[in-house]
Amino acid sequence: MDMLGSIKLWLKNDESAIAKVCHRCIRELMHFSIPVIPFIHPCMLRIHLLITHLFANMLRVLYWTPLFKSRLVTRPSNLYLYSGMPLVLGHLTIEMGDNCRVSGISTLSGRSMDGQPSRLIIGNNVDINWQNNIAVGGNIVIEDNVRLAGRVFLAGYPGHPVDAKERAAGLPDNEHQVGDIILKRDVWLATGVSVMAGVTIGEGTIVATGSIVTSDLPPGVLAGGIPAKVIKSL
Repeated sequence: MDMLGSIKLWLKNDESAIAKVCHRCIRELMHFSIPVIPFIHPCMLRIHLLITHLFANMLRVLYWTPLFKSRLVTRPSNLYLYSGMPLVLGHLTIEMGDNCRVSGISTLSGRSMDGQPSRLIIGNNVDINWQNNIAVGGNIVIEDNVRLAGRVFLAGYPGHPVDAKERAAGLPDNEHQVGDIILKRDVWLATGVSVMAGVTIGEGTIVATGSIVTSDLPPGVLAGGIPAKVIKSL
């Protein structure tokens, strides 16, 4: 053990008065900060926010957005990409419409389908919020005006087989575990919703927070639960 580690252990565990005084003084130093100075610190905060926002927007316009567009099959107009660039993995083609807003803190992945890439098709005026995970096994279609809140998971493929021996051997998932997902126009998936492979959600339907959708949902309803069931018509 190095000297610094030995000192930390002594300070934390020794019952002597010297160790306790030293430990208390170090903790007070660690938590020390100068008091807020009226006018000066609020002005410094505004300057800091202005600089960071300007820098973030410059990165968005000049770096992240053109890089991400170069990965797409289409060239959408008015794409608003924020918080960096989504992580794109696997064998995947991405088609995107106009006026979309996409969080860079998202993951888009695709499964190779007999050597062909999976397809992610995103319509116009779609929101893909922070920490979304869109796993495309075949096709995922997100139609116009769809809203995906934070931590939505579209599970078009699981990535691993059901059989434990096959998993341990590192084999891929099986074809029967994979399926398309279709979100019709004006669907809204609230925070933490998961949608399983093979599911279609009808036009205008809203799925409540934390729900897991395992089967098709009709248009124009509020659904929720595990598994998600129709709660009422909208």
